Amino acid sequence: MTKVTVLGSGAWGTTMAQVLCDAGNDVLMWGRNQNVVEEVNSHHTNAAYLPNISLPSSLVATTNLDEAFAHSKIYVLAIPAQTLRSNLEEWKPFIASDAILVSTLKGIEVTTQFRMSEVIHDVLAADESRIAIITGPNLALELARREPAGAVAAGSSDELAHTLQKLFTTSYYRVYTSTDILGCEMAGAVKSVIALGVGMAVGLDLGENTQAMLITRGLNEVARLAAAHGADPLSIAGLAGMGDLVASCSSPLSRNRSFGEAVSRGGSMEYARKHVGTTVEGVSSASAVVELAHRVGVEVPVIEAVADVVAGHITTQEALIRLMGISTRSEDFIK
Repeated sequence: MTKVTVLGSGAWGTTMAQVLCDAGNDVLMWGRNQNVVEEVNSHHTNAAYLPNISLPSSLVATTNLDEAFAHSKIYVLAIPAQTLRSNLEEWKPFIASDAILVSTLKGIEVTTQFRMSEVIHDVLAADESRIAIITGPNLALELARREPAGAVAAGSSDELAHTLQKLFTTSYYRVYTSTDILGCEMAGAVKSVIALGVGMAVGLDLGENTQAMLITRGLNEVARLAAAHGADPLSIAGLAGMGDLVASCSSPLSRNRSFGEAVSRGGSMEYARKHVGTTVEGVSSASAVVELAHRVGVEVPVIEAVADVVAGHITTQEALIRLMGISTRSEDFIK
């Protein structure tokens, strides 16, 4: 039985903790909210984030950082992407020098345009051999219901990736391995912006043709952007890329899609923030993704249009009109 610490007690942190328990690990989940922690420990539920879900009786939660970091040397990070740096700075004194750090975060840091693994390395000076990610088409509530799902565990070595695979695999959670952290991580971050755009189209009451166009052209942008940074194109065609994009763009459970829909229906970012009320990584990362694309000279019209809506420069209707006015060329997947 492997000891694992999950840092974060929201919907995703709790879901990851459940998966790890079901995989036979000894799991301690840390969170700041005392009420949530007490509910997990006494009732084996987290109703605010995962309604009607019964959590494993073996899952234990705590608000005590000393206890959380002393429990294990495998830390699974499940917090909002834009808070990662500040949290790591706070946690730095507690983190063992030989700990394995597993990011489940999907975002690009706005101030630096760093991927999450790069933020971990920057703050902790952790060796690449200790940093890994797990990503894929995993909507928290569906996974918490133990519906069959797949994911990719990526590390700098096959050994690290297979360690994660063993750690997370259950009868309902099928985990594949990869050594392409860059590609898997970038795909997970960029798809959130595309999902926002698809949600905006849904909010305009546009149908499957429009959504399919945005998903497919968005995937093309993800692929070209990742390839320009040296990623393996196959990562974009797999669970971390295409799989995650389809789930995020197609499901009303997707925060990014739901937020985009609310922007169109309410006519403003303010309306969406008020009515969705959850962390939406695509909103935070949109401008950073555009900057990443500009650095390597990759054209990303769908992503740029979404970023301009997020910034309040144009409406969702204006974004669509702009996209339809762009000149068309050969539909090469990566060019």
